[in-house]
Amino acid sequence: MSYQRTVAVIGGGSFGTALANLLAENGHKVLMWMRDAQQAEIIRTERQSPRYLKGVPIHAAVDPTTDLTKAIKPDLLFIALPSSALREVLKPIASELNNKILVSMTKGIEANTFLLMSQILQELAPQAKIGVLSGPNLAREIAEHALTATVIASEDTSVCQQVQEVLHGRTFRVYASNDRYGVELGGALKNVYAIMSGMTVALGMGENTRATLITRALAEMTRFAVKLGANPMTFLGLAGVGDLLVTCSSPKSRNYQVGYAIGQGLSLEEAVSRLGEVAEGVNTLKVLKAKSDELGIYMPLVTGLYAIIFGGMSLEKVIEKLMLAEPKTDVDFISTEGF
Repeated sequence: MSYQRTVAVIGGGSFGTALANLLAENGHKVLMWMRDAQQAEIIRTERQSPRYLKGVPIHAAVDPTTDLTKAIKPDLLFIALPSSALREVLKPIASELNNKILVSMTKGIEANTFLLMSQILQELAPQAKIGVLSGPNLAREIAEHALTATVIASEDTSVCQQVQEVLHGRTFRVYASNDRYGVELGGALKNVYAIMSGMTVALGMGENTRATLITRALAEMTRFAVKLGANPMTFLGLAGVGDLLVTCSSPKSRNYQVGYAIGQGLSLEEAVSRLGEVAEGVNTLKVLKAKSDELGIYMPLVTGLYAIIFGGMSLEKVIEKLMLAEPKTDVDFISTEGF
């Protein structure tokens, strides 16, 4: 069989596998690197990924491999590694990544450095072309062909065009943006608020509460991102409000599931263990709290969630503090003249 193009997905978790399937369905040969040799063999022989996408057939054009050198041979690489593992996995082969297109799919922030994943990629491979893929992209829905849209962000228009060419299809629509930093921050920050949203649902706090939480979360994450140089308008798109809505509303969201479990009375460790996958929001919360304190950015939801998870404060007490705080104007970046 002839393929339009050979591409690679580095990481075989739920999102990486779903995207690999999508690329294969679009007529491309896909090398999918996985750390776990047993899981790779299951996919190779049974065309299933029971750990991450149980019941979803894996396309014949997806070639799972544990050979990283083989996997990075294509010119277009989609990076779907956990934020805690990205640097560790790619550093040994960093020199071979130059002059390739590297598209980060990881929605997280590196602890200690506060670097986003695309910034780590740029540091490892200064000559590579970098892009970021983000949006309301629940892996199972992509794999099951639910109508989905995403954003590819890069300062290089050729990166956006090539990613659109390989991913755009009947059930998956790809929009472009030049605000890589804003798109990537949106994808990372929303995970924190999904944890809190899951908690409120577990405690039966009502739809008004969740709508308020999501709206104020959007204001808070936008305020933070703009302070760091992002365009506030980016957060009105798929990588901002779109991703925030689905992550805070869907039980399919890993971060929502962790929050829901905590709301049911489980400890953080128990909640993460029950999930069985990485929930990026837990790590992001720690670095986001430290960075917002350092920069003096008003982020009451982040402060409250941090107090619950790492300070032992009850959600009810945090909500009381939030509700009795000094009143604010509704929308940032709109003139308050006349208020």
